[in-house]
Amino acid sequence: MGCGKASKRRVVLATGTFDLLHYGHVYYLTEAKKAGGEDAKLVVVVARDKTVERLKGSRPIMPENQRRAVVEALKVVDEALLGYEEMDMDKVVERVKPDVIAVGHDQKGIEDKLRRLIRDKNLNIKVVRIGRFSEENLNSSTKIKMKIVEQYGRAERKR
Repeated sequence: MGCGKASKRRVVLATGTFDLLHYGHVYYLTEAKKAGGEDAKLVVVVARDKTVERLKGSRPIMPENQRRAVVEALKVVDEALLGYEEMDMDKVVERVKPDVIAVGHDQKGIEDKLRRLIRDKNLNIKVVRIGRFSEENLNSSTKIKMKIVEQYGRAERKR
């Protein structure tokens, strides 16, 4: 066994689309890192464009490489990776080797799949659900898009 902090640093895995980055994303990632305890390493897997299109019915506004770069630029994030197009959580877990996996308030399906995977493979990984940041109404990319359409639509009608 190695001595020193590096050998004890817990790895936290967080996932998401992170299109139109907003404070709700920052809150989720900050809380995810806290779930790993002191000096945790936060690794974020950013969903591929094709995966988002398949799951949500439309491509993200920002391309995957830009979304990954913006997420990795956040102070709280230690590393950001692009996911697998087939959304293979088994491969992600194998690659990242997390001690903790943080799921967002809206990731119930992913949480269920992860809990089954952890149980089936007898892994020692803790899954934590991060609550929604709701202090302000612009806490989702969808709400931000709707507000832009609403405001610009109104401005266009006034012309």
